[in-house]
Amino acid sequence: MANLIPEAIDQYAEAHTEAVDPLFEELREETYRSMASPGMQVGRVEGTFLRSLVALSRARRALEIGMFTGYSGLMIAAGLPEGGELVTCDVDPKAEAIARRYFERSSHGSKIRIRMGPALETLASLEPPFDFVFIDADKENYSRYYEAVLPLLPPGGLIVADNVLWSGKVLDPKEATDRAIVAFNDLVSSDPRVEKVMLTVRDGMFLIRKKQEPSALRSQPEKA
Repeated sequence: MANLIPEAIDQYAEAHTEAVDPLFEELREETYRSMASPGMQVGRVEGTFLRSLVALSRARRALEIGMFTGYSGLMIAAGLPEGGELVTCDVDPKAEAIARRYFERSSHGSKIRIRMGPALETLASLEPPFDFVFIDADKENYSRYYEAVLPLLPPGGLIVADNVLWSGKVLDPKEATDRAIVAFNDLVSSDPRVEKVMLTVRDGMFLIRKKQEPSALRSQPEKA
């Protein structure tokens, strides 16, 4: 993943972001030491932002598509209240083994339930509602994941999609993955069911909020 902002600015932002539990730094180091594509892991700024979004939205039940080694999952779980639940999905057993060890060591690990297997199959088996969804998995399926999770959210529920700037390749898509991200971005941008804003945090984050159904709006009594 290419940096879209100068490294010095990136470091400045991280230096002015709240420090994290040493467990996260240990997880980050092991991920970079053990995994073939460690850049898939969210950084401290993005992870802390996810935790803040979960807390600010007062989510009680969250869903993650793309667990990897568990950094983002732990951040999401940290934003959930006691008794909250995160369902996190992945297919890589090596990443799962690392994530499980760190989940077991975290005070927030009891909130996390891992579902291994193709995410679209997992999503079809889940019972709503989920208040918060983080999409950070194979880019070719982003549009399918989006369509699968939107019905699982109540009005006001929040979806966050990662890597939507795709190292700038969205401006000149050549590969199939590039075109898949562009198609997803266009799908969300034109979807009247949601409110949305694309942010230039790290590799691009799409914040997508499900609107209230028009029928529900009509049924509300008018204010005097």
